[in-house]
Amino acid sequence: MSAVTIIGSFGGDRECARAIEALRAAKVGEFRAFSPFPSHRITDAIGLPKSRTLAGGITGVLTGLAITIGTTYEWRLNAGGKPLASWPPFIVICFELMILFGGISGFLGFLLMSGVPALEPAPGFNSRFGEDRFGLAVRCEEIDATRVESILKEAGAQEVESGDGG
Repeated sequence: MSAVTIIGSFGGDRECARAIEALRAAKVGEFRAFSPFPSHRITDAIGLPKSRTLAGGITGVLTGLAITIGTTYEWRLNAGGKPLASWPPFIVICFELMILFGGISGFLGFLLMSGVPALEPAPGFNSRFGEDRFGLAVRCEEIDATRVESILKEAGAQEVESGDGG
């Protein structure tokens, strides 16, 4: 069987998100969404995982505590009879490591999830999808093409066109 690419063009993110939800429910083909600006509706409809930046920040705080408390107990740095594990001097190090680890995990998540660098445009991309339109490129089997077209039209696609297997 040969694969075809069905491209739907939408005027708003609400219709595009509705089409994504319908395609996911129908389980036909693989799709790629194009948007002129970031849309939470589309992100939620696709089901992308949430950011791991908070996990990185928490890891930084725990690392800061482990390093400071561990160093204090290992070297027995007793300053004037104060307790070895005292919070106030450790807060600065924990804060700095929280920012460092959170920033690094956010940056790495961006690099891994964004597909950078994209040297060629994705199959089905239209330059209007970067200006004022939302788009869906659905790659499916030839048998499912009419079903995908009807799903896109029912969701509110203003234009639906077929392409080759790309």
